[in-house]
Amino acid sequence: MLKELAGKEKVTGVKQSSRAVRSGLAREVFLANDADPALTGPLLEQCREREIPVRVEFTMRQLGQAAGIQVGAAVVAVLD
Repeated sequence: MLKELAGKEKVTGVKQSSRAVRSGLAREVFLANDADPALTGPLLEQCREREIPVRVEFTMRQLGQAAGIQVGAAVVAVLD
């Protein structure tokens, strides 16, 4: 699944992903299972309210690599 993520239009990070969710651009959100819940919790609630699928089976390192960045990513949102 993460290889597919590399080829899709996406945003990384809590702020960018939250903005995409609020504006209706996010199709699916990946939350790192090792990220601080205080950081990702509000975004998880936004996704639930808007019925956006959330996946939590990957680590920050895995999400960062899939997003093509050199550091870990707590959140990656796939855009429509």
